[in-house]
Amino acid sequence: MSTTYILTALVVVMIIGIFAHMLGRLMKIPSIVFLLAAGILLGPEVTGLVEPSRFGAGIELLVGFAVAIIVFNGGLEIDLRQIRKMQRSILSLLTVGVAITALLTALAAYLLLEIPFSVALLFGAFIAATGPTVITPILRQIKVNTRVAHTLRAEAVLNDGVSVVLAAVVFEWIVASVTGISVLQLLAIRIVDGILVGLVSGILLILILRNVPLLTEQYARLFTISILLAAFVGAESMGAQSGVLAIAIFGIFVGSADVPHKESIKSFKEDLSIILLSIIFILLSAFIDFDAMRAIGPRGILLAFALLILIRPLAVFAATHKADLNRGEKLFIAAMGPRGVVPASMAVYFALRLQLLGFDSEATSLLGLIFITIIVTVLATGIAARFIANRTGVIPMEILLIGGGSVGRTLAERFLKRGENVVIVDNTEANVKKAIALGIPVVYGDAEDQTVLKKAGIEHAKYLVATTDQDNTNLLVCQIAKTKFGFTDEKLVARVNKTENLRAFRDLGIRSISPVTATALMLDGMVGHPDLFTLCEVTEEGDIIEVEVANKRVIGKAIKDIALPEDTLIALVRRGGKSLIAHGDTRLMDGDLVTIIGKAGAVHEAANILR
Repeated sequence: MSTTYILTALVVVMIIGIFAHMLGRLMKIPSIVFLLAAGILLGPEVTGLVEPSRFGAGIELLVGFAVAIIVFNGGLEIDLRQIRKMQRSILSLLTVGVAITALLTALAAYLLLEIPFSVALLFGAFIAATGPTVITPILRQIKVNTRVAHTLRAEAVLNDGVSVVLAAVVFEWIVASVTGISVLQLLAIRIVDGILVGLVSGILLILILRNVPLLTEQYARLFTISILLAAFVGAESMGAQSGVLAIAIFGIFVGSADVPHKESIKSFKEDLSIILLSIIFILLSAFIDFDAMRAIGPRGILLAFALLILIRPLAVFAATHKADLNRGEKLFIAAMGPRGVVPASMAVYFALRLQLLGFDSEATSLLGLIFITIIVTVLATGIAARFIANRTGVIPMEILLIGGGSVGRTLAERFLKRGENVVIVDNTEANVKKAIALGIPVVYGDAEDQTVLKKAGIEHAKYLVATTDQDNTNLLVCQIAKTKFGFTDEKLVARVNKTENLRAFRDLGIRSISPVTATALMLDGMVGHPDLFTLCEVTEEGDIIEVEVANKRVIGKAIKDIALPEDTLIALVRRGGKSLIAHGDTRLMDGDLVTIIGKAGAVHEAANILR
């Protein structure tokens, strides 16, 4: 093993990997597509510039270190406080979802490819993992609503760890004849080991970051990387292949805590994970054997599509049938099943061990099958993701709320419930804590500061709603949004606390509402007009939503001919700047803005039919 060769190969791979990431971002395709292509071109099957065999045992060390960093970086992006309402569905995806995926994939591989069931089950365990390396780029390119994004991110990070442990147990079953209750005991022990090590490591890092005096950003990063490696090695020593799960738990625990230098740690880990992902995926792709892939042939491609079209949706719908997700959200989650670096690294790791034990043909089949699956799932998902997101209605409005008081929090909850993305900006610590407790994303700071507004995402927001109890603040923030960030009048809404200030807001073109006037109008409606008030009233169970008609199946149809859910009513149609009172014979046209009222769940189903 030549040190010069290894260093040269790593430099070349790193530079090519960075260009692959840039190309992926430019073309809006997950970068591992280009990393995979680079690995094949550099590997022994094409140019032979990179030969993994010359790295010796060092490649296993590099793979382990890289996977730990990548999974930790994914975990840092998850805040348990923001996914509190989705924890049950995420847990179900990690248990029921992983089990169904592994078993059905194993059965399909066994029947289609006629490989030994033990090898098919090992493949099923690998492929149960989606992973942050493929999910994160898709979510960056397609801004889906927070419920879907949080669910996919948490599943991707945690199912990496669960599938690695499951694969290790299956491997022990293959080579050591572990059977019966011993298999379940081994699985439980390794999962518990990973969770305990991850929690202890997270607590230790949080204590250091909060209590060590004179801790600079540089030392915070150094402590983080040191404890991360210690956690990985410790978990691996306690139970082989428990390290990835420990790092996932470690990352989520730290990501959910309020600690100093958190943003610096995130930035450092993201840069490091990009470099390591480039190196590891190109090196792993160099293991691809074209002869093995040709031997598997179209059956392997058929298996990959079966995983995407049948197995993944079955697993997701079985795991989320009681979840607080609408049908469109479940469909999108079910469609997002690309496989990434963790299945590839596990396949190479265990294939090398199978070869040492004399299972050469099984190891070759495993590697060929895993890379066929990665290529098909990543390409299919990357190409179809935006189309599926549009069809399932998971692309939300980005709404920035100024003020986290009772009005702001209540409004945020309503927006989140109907699937929009919301961020609150507030400079009161009590309001921030209350918003976090409700699972609402919040930025602590002064909304009159442009830096704070940028941090909250004003540059991508579609609407800004000022809800504070200070009219001066509401007016100034709206003016900043107009003059500095290009917000038009229809994208700004403000609460006006004193009725005498309404004219000042309206003179500036800001749509505004006075709580005093609005309350008086509603009370007036209750006196003598109870039926009118009932129609307009929106309680916790009701909702009003405006949606643009885009579905070709409903364009040109009369409302009475569209199978809308019960408990919904199309009340208004806006077309060409005019408002039309809707009735059964009203025909919907492309681009119509339709106002739907009714029960919350039914309203969203109706909106998805029209989109």
